[in-house]
Amino acid sequence: MKKLLAAMAATTILASPAFAEMLDVEKDELTLGFIKLTDMAPLAIAYEKGFFEDEGLYVTLEPQANWKVLLDRVISGELDGAHMLAGQPLAATIGYGTEAHIVTPFSMDLNGNGITVSNAIWEEMKANVPMGEDGKPLHPISAAALKPVVDKYRAEGKPFNMGMVFPVSTHNYELRYWLAAGGINPGLYAPDDVSGQIGAEVLLSVTPPPQMPATMEAGTIYGYCVGEPWNQQAVFKGIGVPVVTDYEIWKNNPEKVFGLTAEFVEANPNTTLALTKALIRAAIWLDENENANRPEAVEILSRSEYVGADEAVIANSMTGTFEYEKGDTRAVPDFNVFFRYNATYPFYSDAVWYLTQMRRWGQIAEPQTDAWYDETAKSVYKPAIYLEAAKMLVEEGNADEADFPWDSDGYKAPTPAEDVIDGIGYDGRQPNAYIDALTIGLKGAQHLVGSRIEG
Repeated sequence: MKKLLAAMAATTILASPAFAEMLDVEKDELTLGFIKLTDMAPLAIAYEKGFFEDEGLYVTLEPQANWKVLLDRVISGELDGAHMLAGQPLAATIGYGTEAHIVTPFSMDLNGNGITVSNAIWEEMKANVPMGEDGKPLHPISAAALKPVVDKYRAEGKPFNMGMVFPVSTHNYELRYWLAAGGINPGLYAPDDVSGQIGAEVLLSVTPPPQMPATMEAGTIYGYCVGEPWNQQAVFKGIGVPVVTDYEIWKNNPEKVFGLTAEFVEANPNTTLALTKALIRAAIWLDENENANRPEAVEILSRSEYVGADEAVIANSMTGTFEYEKGDTRAVPDFNVFFRYNATYPFYSDAVWYLTQMRRWGQIAEPQTDAWYDETAKSVYKPAIYLEAAKMLVEEGNADEADFPWDSDGYKAPTPAEDVIDGIGYDGRQPNAYIDALTIGLKGAQHLVGSRIEG
């Protein structure tokens, strides 16, 4: 396959003056995994638009049953790489859950998630939600509006259950962040109790993304945090109301990454570069010309081999709008960001944020130094690979030099307080000071002894 593609490339080189010599990839036939969510889009687009083949790669894309299966198959080598929760490479590398050194040279997107509650819960919440002059809820909606509902259920002896997709998912941390910002304790993890429900007022449990709406409709959970299209699906089916997006929780927050084992990257450096180049091109295509390609992307994603949801449901968020209550559609142009704002650059500060949330909720049981957070981030996130791939794309005429943070030290400028729902800014260079500023959760030298916080 490698020789055939190289020969094909050679026949077009004269017709394409910007064409650079194809990388001599070590492995040209690859199987990549994904979960059926709209933010797997860079993989689908790189495949459908021929960007993988342009790099001499013959790729098979395989949907996976859940995030654990996906991670296990990357570790075992059944998958060469995959669309991953950003927390997965970090958790695996520090040995939380399945232990393996996973790295990422490419962040897949910003934003893209929402928190949805059932119609019945929304009706109970509405009395606590400020309304605008048009009679519609004022956004962002704080979890403080949910707290009286939770308190009532608890007083009646009824557990208040909500779903998230995986213990180290952005969704888990975003749901916890939103709840805690509204004064609701989402519970802690301990080495001998990984339920995450120690001291919890709301009980969070794992539900695979495509099953979220049906699980809520059955009454097993009262709400959930998930990526698209599964919030909009609840609106489409008339069973729930998305009350807040992650863009409203933390403006332009990092979401998924493309993960590979460190062993794969070491053994296949050119293949890793080629994959990164193809994915960057896909991300550019998804965002270029003010999202002009999104309708085509929606049609591709709606196919059964990718997300397999109704086009109208996927389009609700992918084309720059978001529907809260049925008929309450608002412009959210940055709900899904794939390339703007350096979305694809693997910032160390993004990795550090995930680690701070793991520490906050007890998945990292003991305090760590600021240097530890920096070193761990650098062992997983690989911006040098990303920039090498970007440089090649610029030289080939397939990317604009101005679109990449060539001089970055890997840390974003601090997130201002006004961009976060609880009014607490974030500086990735000072993780412990950030953790100590947060309400609810472990701080400083605190740790759990049984169900008691000590230290």
